[in-house]
Order: sequence, then C-alpha cells, then structure tokens
Amino acid sequence: MSQPADKTPPAAASKAPLTVGQFAERFRGDMIPLAGNFSYFCDSSLSFTEEDSRDYLEEPVAALPPSIVALLPKISILIVPYLSREKTEKPLVSMVAPPQEKLSWTAQLRNGQETVLAFTFTGHEVSEYHYRFYQHISILMWDLVPATVKSRFSSLLMEEINAGTHGEVDEQSWRAKQLLQRRNGKVKADSKPYLEYLKASFCDTMTLYLHGICCDIDVDTGPRQLPSRFLRKRLLLLQELFPPPADYYVLPEDIRK
Repeated sequence: MSQPADKTPPAAASKAPLTVGQFAERFRGDMIPLAGNFSYFCDSSLSFTEEDSRDYLEEPVAALPPSIVALLPKISILIVPYLSREKTEKPLVSMVAPPQEKLSWTAQLRNGQETVLAFTFTGHEVSEYHYRFYQHISILMWDLVPATVKSRFSSLLMEEINAGTHGEVDEQSWRAKQLLQRRNGKVKADSKPYLEYLKASFCDTMTLYLHGICCDIDVDTGPRQLPSRFLRKRLLLLQELFPPPADYYVLPEDIRK
C-alpha cells in the first residue's frame, strides 16, 4: 500500500525550525571563508550587507591575536534570524520571532574538531555581537591554553585575594568571587570554588581584552568593578601572553607610542 504524499508546502518546510547542528549541516557547503580557520554562513532571508559583513565578521576576526588564532579549532559562524531556547531540546534556528522568554542571542556547539557559533542577527547591535563573539572565543581558550598560562593568571588572582581586593570584571566572575568569599578560612588554589572562580575570571578578563583590541570601549566604574590598577595588571599579562596583531592596541599609551 503506497504512503500518502507529503502535503507540506516547500515554503513551510523551509521555515521549519532546525537545531543549530542541523542548520550547520544543511548549509555546510555554503560556508564562506574568513581569515584563518573561520568561515561563516548568513541566512538569505536577512538583509546582511557588505558593511554588516565587515562590522560583524571581518573586523572582529582580524583583531584576534595570531597566537590565539593558532590555538583555536575550525570555527563556523552562523548568522540567523532568531534562536529559540527550548527547555528539553537543543537551541533552535527559527525564521520567526519566538516568545521573548525563549529568545536567545547566541548558541555554541562543538562538533568533533569544529565549533559552531550561532548568532541572532535581528535586533542585535554590533557592539553586543562583538562582546558575545569574544566571550565565546574566551571560553574556548580556557580549554586550549597551556597550564603555564592558567598558573600565571592564578598568581595574579591570589595576589588580589590576599590584598582583599573587591570587585571583578563581569557578572560571571563577580558571582563566582562572591561564592568563594563566603567560605571561611584561607582560599585553597586546588579547591572547586577557587577553580570555578579562576575560570570565570579568566574568561571575563579575556573577553574584555579581546573586545578592547577590536573596539574603543570604556570600562564602567562602580562598586562591583575591579579597581583599575589590578585590571591593568591582568590586561598587561594577557598582552604579554597573546600580543595583539600589528597596528592593533590595547592600552592608551600603546597608541601614543
């Protein structure tokens, strides 16, 4: 007995939500190379201009330090209309806006030797995109940098802790530091709370460092912000370990030089 024909119109089928992995596989052959091991695909339904390509893709990739690019795996960037965050499923690529409570700005998927980064384009400011792009790169870097890098960054954190330094770079590291400081007794470098704080602090600081290479950004001052002299020491360490590309700068005195 023959099966009934699929009555789903082609247009409707093309708009059916796909997981990020399914979307990446469907358009793998359409990926456009960027610098190094980066490539991207932008959904054809979006008004993504040459200027957008420069602002969202070419410039942030070009600003990455060469030593970081050398460590990163193959990275495929997807620019899509919307990402929907589901409780029981993987993030979905959607052609229509999901409910606000399910809307997600970005998703990351590791597929063997490849990492897929998906970004919602609709309603997304370029500065927010840069921040989230470099945040993903920083999280990847945590698993890729040698132990000596983590050890040197940890030494700075221990100096700050012993000096009773308040504040942090961003929300994740701030929360991790609060959990650490609620524990009684001396901080142990091999304890789980400290290692979680070390990772969060490294990733937040690396995000700021990379974002600062690409763009002229200001660090907000406030009671939760790490004092500038300690933040400067962190940035100088990352600058030493991962020098920016030629003609890119991090600190104001570098520009004057």
